[in-house]
Amino acid sequence: MEQRISLVTLGVTDLPRARSFYEALGWGGAQQPDEEVCFFQAGGMVFGLWTALGGHGAPGIELAYNVRSPEEVSATLAEAEQAGGTIVRPAAPADWGGTTGAFADPEGYVWEVAHNPGWALAADGTVTI
Repeated sequence: MEQRISLVTLGVTDLPRARSFYEALGWGGAQQPDEEVCFFQAGGMVFGLWTALGGHGAPGIELAYNVRSPEEVSATLAEAEQAGGTIVRPAAPADWGGTTGAFADPEGYVWEVAHNPGWALAADGTVTI
């Protein structure tokens, strides 16, 4: 696993309010594929707001690690498990067209591992939406 973070997602209970807040701070170019999530390009990584992650009362946070192929999702999850992590979601096709899975580190922080064919992943790990 390369030393990088592709995406930081905050759980929110009110997406329009959260998006408006970040836009008022000067963040622009949000992409919102549906009513549950939006993404901002943040340098070489992506910052997301997602209602499903925050809709259970307390806001949550999830880190993501994008990979270059669907096969790398399973391989990265196996690497994390071997290092002492716990598989939270095994690799599987996602409804948005990619492949995704997740592991938790020993403290319980969740990392999504994803191959998203719609996002560019440069050789240096930079993600572009």
